Amino acid sequence: MTVKITIDCMGGDHGPAVTVPAAVNFVRSHPDAHLMLVGLEQSILAQLKKSKALDEPRLTVVPASEVVAMDDPVEVALRKKKDSSMRVALNLVKEGEAQTCISAGNTGALMAVSRYVLKTLAGIERPAIAFAMPSQKGYTTVLDLGANVDCEPEHLLQFAEMGHALVSAIEGRERPTIGLLNIGEEVIKGNETIKRAGELLRASTLNFYGNVEGNDIYKGTTDVVVCDGFVGNVALKTSEGLAKMLADIIKEEFSRSFASKAMALVALPVLKRFKKRVDPAQYNGAALLGLRGLVIKSHGSAEAFGFEWAIKRGYDAVKNGVLERLVRAMEENAPAAREADASAPASSATAAADQSIQPPASQLDTQLDSRPNSQPNPPGESGTALHSKA
Repeated sequence: MTVKITIDCMGGDHGPAVTVPAAVNFVRSHPDAHLMLVGLEQSILAQLKKSKALDEPRLTVVPASEVVAMDDPVEVALRKKKDSSMRVALNLVKEGEAQTCISAGNTGALMAVSRYVLKTLAGIERPAIAFAMPSQKGYTTVLDLGANVDCEPEHLLQFAEMGHALVSAIEGRERPTIGLLNIGEEVIKGNETIKRAGELLRASTLNFYGNVEGNDIYKGTTDVVVCDGFVGNVALKTSEGLAKMLADIIKEEFSRSFASKAMALVALPVLKRFKKRVDPAQYNGAALLGLRGLVIKSHGSAEAFGFEWAIKRGYDAVKNGVLERLVRAMEENAPAAREADASAPASSATAAADQSIQPPASQLDTQLDSRPNSQPNPPGESGTALHSKA
């Protein structure tokens, strides 16, 4: 089977200077892959010429006349840039011309345009961003990492189902363990949303481990850790900041004197292995789960090596049937969750939420999605960052 992948070549901090060489390297090492390079045609061709890949038959250039900038608001990406490389690449997935899309572009815009173009799967109210974070046992998949700031218990259950599908497909684990991020392991801890989410997870068919704390992400206590987008994004950015600080401190200490520089030469093999083990580039590529198509978000600052890893994540997701497994997981777990929800007494927080007027689909989505055959979007996602950068 040929895996067809679209690349938003104009996204990210570096654009075609990174995305095109990464695509060239990837297609040369994966004979069953066909990549469609979307963006400003002359810019892409110039990079293909530099990489001596103008005649590569498994690289196709798809012109797009506009670019979504890293600081563009979502409204601009949706309303005004309908021929952007991001949107054209996603449309190829929607039309069945490709099986996944890779982009390093503006995170908020990518989430919003993906949701508008591809729509969400049945049973999924909000897509989530899932990312593999390194741990003592390999890596831990964490979601959501910023798409949804405010979540209901049912949303956290859906995130768990999506994480289950992703890990079972990529890692071949039929029953990956699920942890719910909390301020303690005890069932009585946490706010009402977390407590109710725990009840739903225990009633589901998922392999729910229980509550986990922040340090469990790096211990590898569970295969998947579920949280809302606010907590997840803070955890991710804190981790990235800590990793950079430690790397800078190690470099500074080894550069402090001639003796320490000599010791650095002795320790160089160990340092190289350490860097290889925790190198963020090889963990690059966050999956936007819950859509009717596969979308992988790369770090905007990624170099060619890191972006190539993001392409590989999309390729692996297609080869392992992540989308199909996600649909199956939703079908298996949704009935149990509904039964638990109907039988359990509503918490004060849930009852208050039920009594409030729920917002309809956002006015922006309603105006944009006026085509007669379009599937309407679910209620507006208040958590999607409208101006976020990769």
